[in-house]
Amino acid sequence: MTRTREHRLVGVSAAAALADLGFASVASGVIARRRPVLGLLERTRADSRAIERMRLLRREFGSGPVELVVPGRRIVVVLDPGDVGRVLADSPTPFHPANREKRAALRQFQPHGVLLSDGPIRAQRRALNEAALDAGEPLHRLAGPFAAVVATEAREVVVSALHRGHLDASEFTVHWWRLVRRLVLGDRGRDDSTLTDELWRLRSAGNWSFLAPAHRRQRDLFTNRLYRYVESAQPDSLAGALAALPAGGATDPVGQIPHWLFAFDAAGMALSRALAVLTTHPQQHARALADAADPGRLDLRNYLRACVLESVRLWPTTPTILRDVTTDTQWRDGDERFTIPAGAALMIAVPAFHRDPDLLPFADEFVPDIWLDGRAEQYPQLVPFSAGPADCPGRNLVLFVTSTLLAHLLTAAEFRLRSTPQPDPSAPLPVTLNNFGLDFAVEPCMTQTR
Repeated sequence: MTRTREHRLVGVSAAAALADLGFASVASGVIARRRPVLGLLERTRADSRAIERMRLLRREFGSGPVELVVPGRRIVVVLDPGDVGRVLADSPTPFHPANREKRAALRQFQPHGVLLSDGPIRAQRRALNEAALDAGEPLHRLAGPFAAVVATEAREVVVSALHRGHLDASEFTVHWWRLVRRLVLGDRGRDDSTLTDELWRLRSAGNWSFLAPAHRRQRDLFTNRLYRYVESAQPDSLAGALAALPAGGATDPVGQIPHWLFAFDAAGMALSRALAVLTTHPQQHARALADAADPGRLDLRNYLRACVLESVRLWPTTPTILRDVTTDTQWRDGDERFTIPAGAALMIAVPAFHRDPDLLPFADEFVPDIWLDGRAEQYPQLVPFSAGPADCPGRNLVLFVTSTLLAHLLTAAEFRLRSTPQPDPSAPLPVTLNNFGLDFAVEPCMTQTR
């Protein structure tokens, strides 16, 4: 059966729907978070607009998808959880990650990144990323040296926090980037805040997508700094792992590093939010503390990993997944079948799938167990690290680093969230949580003072 009704909105209706679905993501800074704006978005529960809009669209159009026709662009909004899984599984063809808007944003700092690549060169760059990041392995081949770096930097965090009596987001961010630069660039990069500041400026330009001119000179200076690290790469760093791999010049191995740094920024956001919820949820905190025992032990720490995954589910660090439809695609809504022509952008509003109580019985709860008991696998819309052929190749590495750091923090000191809002296990969790507003009171562990 062919389609009997139009699955599209035009004009003002389309613009209003797009604003509700994308406002929070764009306002907060898609590529580099705008810290002053995030506090406002938290107070106004901005992500709830996307959830409510998706409910309205489902009531009007069923399982969809629905096409929003705005000047110069057709945007297909996915409404059905099963279609989320289909779109991600069928990347890069016919749903290509190198979306037009994404290319305009990311070109500022990673013009040769795998996300912006197509054809054979994309396959080569993807394979290079997977090899350097040990994508298929639970533990990276450099997990031992990485764990030692995490342990050292964790001690610095705790000593500083105990001295000050608290750990706020600004201080955490300084320590986090020192850790990240050591992992990615080696020990020489630990204090090279100039490099990551340059990256931040390029990312901030990327927030404006098509509206910002290419900052080529600034990007060249940033890239040259990266080359100097790789040319004399420390073997037990990601730069060293990359330098040891065979790769042709067109693959641009060094050109992959900016995305790693970009992704680690999101990992730090997820970690700090996970810590905030753990400090206010006694039951989960007790289990996390048990999993954190002997933090120097090289281990997967499955419960702590699940806590990070749950943090990303609750507050997605990639709130909008974009694809470009490269060929005509067939869709089904009940008994209706219809075609969406090539050339459209495809949009997945992640918070609207992760936090809709109509779709998830645990939508507004902190439930790390869903990532351990198989429940998360029953919901194809739960994609904290994306999914399919274009999923995040650094997933396991990020989960290792964040869970290991959490283990050290939880066992070294007592953290108590003193900022607001306070996540409450007896109430729905806030739909928007500003990680830059988090502040923890820090005291010595009771076991250490006896």
